[in-house]
Amino acid sequence: MTVPAPSSVPGSTVTSLGSAHVLLTGGTGFVGQAILERLLSSHPDTTVTLLIRPKAGTSALARLRHLLKKPVFASWRERVGADEVERALTERLRVVESGLGSLPALPGDLDVVIHSASTVSFDPPIDQAFDTNVGGAVGLYEALVAAGGDPHVVHVSTAYVGGIRKGVFPEAALRHDVDWRAEHAAAQDARARVEAASRQPETLRGFLAEGRAGHGKTGPQAVAAAAEEARVAWVAARLVDYGRTRAETLGWTDVYTLTKAFAERAAEQIWAAEGHRLSVVRPAIVESALRHPYPGWIDGFKVADPLIMSYARGLLPEFPGVPDSVLDIVPVDYVVNVILAVAANPAGASSARGDDAVDAAAGAAAAPASAPEPQYFHVASGNSNPFPILRMFDNLKTFFTANPLPRDEHTSIPVPTWDFPGVRKVEGAIRTAQRANDWRERVLVRLPSTTRTRTALTGVQTRRADLESLQSLTDLYRHYVQSEIIFDDRRTRALHDGLPEEAPADIGFDVTDIDWEDYFQTVHFPSITAMTRAFSVRPAAAGAVLDARALPQRTDVVAVFDLEGTVLDSNIVEQYLWVRSNGFRKAAWPAEVASLLTGLPAYLRAEGRDRGEFIRAFLRRYAGMPVSRLKGVVRSAGYAETVRRHTLPEALARIAEHRAAGHRTVLVTGSIGTLATPIAHLFDEVVASTMHERDGVLTGYLAQPPLVDEARAAWLAQWALEEGIDLSGSYGYGDSHADLAWLEMLGNPSAVNPDANLAREALRRRWSIRDWSRARGSSASGTSTAPAVGTTSKGEGDRV
Repeated sequence: MTVPAPSSVPGSTVTSLGSAHVLLTGGTGFVGQAILERLLSSHPDTTVTLLIRPKAGTSALARLRHLLKKPVFASWRERVGADEVERALTERLRVVESGLGSLPALPGDLDVVIHSASTVSFDPPIDQAFDTNVGGAVGLYEALVAAGGDPHVVHVSTAYVGGIRKGVFPEAALRHDVDWRAEHAAAQDARARVEAASRQPETLRGFLAEGRAGHGKTGPQAVAAAAEEARVAWVAARLVDYGRTRAETLGWTDVYTLTKAFAERAAEQIWAAEGHRLSVVRPAIVESALRHPYPGWIDGFKVADPLIMSYARGLLPEFPGVPDSVLDIVPVDYVVNVILAVAANPAGASSARGDDAVDAAAGAAAAPASAPEPQYFHVASGNSNPFPILRMFDNLKTFFTANPLPRDEHTSIPVPTWDFPGVRKVEGAIRTAQRANDWRERVLVRLPSTTRTRTALTGVQTRRADLESLQSLTDLYRHYVQSEIIFDDRRTRALHDGLPEEAPADIGFDVTDIDWEDYFQTVHFPSITAMTRAFSVRPAAAGAVLDARALPQRTDVVAVFDLEGTVLDSNIVEQYLWVRSNGFRKAAWPAEVASLLTGLPAYLRAEGRDRGEFIRAFLRRYAGMPVSRLKGVVRSAGYAETVRRHTLPEALARIAEHRAAGHRTVLVTGSIGTLATPIAHLFDEVVASTMHERDGVLTGYLAQPPLVDEARAAWLAQWALEEGIDLSGSYGYGDSHADLAWLEMLGNPSAVNPDANLAREALRRRWSIRDWSRARGSSASGTSTAPAVGTTSKGEGDRV
């Protein structure tokens, strides 16, 4: 659908801002950077005041200096030289160090205000969207009123303030009677209400259950941290849903367009209604530059780019849009050119307004010079040079078939063919894929952890991220890719037609000049793929990461080794059987085995809940054993040989490497320290549990809580402090998810033969994963020069 343009007066559009004093908000953003570059390069007599927040300890002025080093300013810097850049910083550019929330006094001599600051997200929590887009606009316009000047305000909005509608959307004020102030107050109150709901006992119990299921073996603090993390995520998700749903119930696509619409109304009521000049510029989807500052300039991914790159990476197998829906895209330099042309041609000036027919056709009657009506401009292509989604698909397939992204060094990613089945079928397919992926993960975490299962888990995690991204894209873009709205652009075309004939071509904004195939194939697609290094080969997803660097020579670091499953290919059940098999009557074995099997389900349940609970429960089996008998068994050749046979050769080699590098070596176990006597000489410290005894007989109870999970982490922190150990440079080796709490304290953690849950965490955190296996006939004797037990090692159960 095309709306014919009215006649215009050639040469009636002013192209210079002269010596105007311009206030620019959002100058560090995408459009704001391009506006500032144009002011510096094409309007040399202007003075520009920028509103910039200090950030992360960096002052506003330092941020401005850093900003001017960005690629958008490269041509200007090279043309004017370093001295002129410095002069601009000291004479032309001024900084107000503040955000929009609580503005200081603004200059009273402003001629033009360009308000381009806003949130960059379509779907932020509702309170954040209102605070930035609505609260920021209110704060700015109230500060301008207080300053006492009369600048021409150019308010940068979005064409999609038109909301969910079909047909032509005119360049005029929005028609709605929503009380934006009441909505703003409700949005600000929303967080308090959702936060309160998140702290209700029934809600918190769900977070705790989730935390225990995933982190119970790591310890109570890990459970608490996971529960709180889940609560915070729940609050954020509720506030995002609150914003999305409230926007749709009022007729807008999302909370971004809703709050941008309310910001327009704030500008009209606070600024224009007081007799000041107001122009509203509404760009559609802003993408990379066509000509200025150079073809393809862009600063980060913009609205359409996640869709483009998801398609190229094979992550968008189908599209939830309507093939004949218009993807309304405009290059950023066109948007900037309109903003500055509008800034130079305020309402009420004959040179800016064209003839009366333009005003009448746009629905804005002439107003008295003392109180000009606001004027509205759409910067859009859908009316004058439409680009339907089906045509975008053809361009995508053409470009990425000729230039496929590499999957690895030998293969490329094939691009999909879209059939456009509709949003419901696409969303249904995503949900089905998510359920299948979740089921696969549940199976994998129950299987023994091997290189194969860890590689499969990596694939599951990658698949989950891909599906979540796809779901997010579908949620965010559903209205934009099914849109049937057409943005009338007659006033904007009239402004362009009024440009002087001698005006440079790169200040124009006639969208009918854009050859979309040329723009996407030679400008935009190459720009965003280069920006993301899309054509570089990424490392393939691997089941394990291994740090094979040589150990540094240091005396202020420690290597901490867990015992069961890490140094020994065994567990405390097997150790108990080793003890019982030495000097135990054969006739008693059937009863012992039966007892063990009977108790096994309870042991497994305890192990699943808490490692310490399992250790306490199992060590009760030692009740009634004389201490002298236990020590005699451990000193026997049979027991010692059994321990040595089960000691992993790779563990012995790694211990020797650490000792050779001057590192302290520590063996830590939640079991009885006496049981580790045959290999104690390999370590500088042996830290373990001790059993309570009465009259030389073990009672079956521990003398102290077992040193596992978070208790081990607390011990390690205290010991390192007392011994002067640098934990950030230290090493840790553990096999269980219960070891996570102390492994994450160390700068060089390794998961050794990890269980499925530790393997998942190690893969996510990119830790080293080591597969150590037992060789037949291996022995620990003669593998280390570490001192024997009783010299520098701690005795049984001693703790630092």
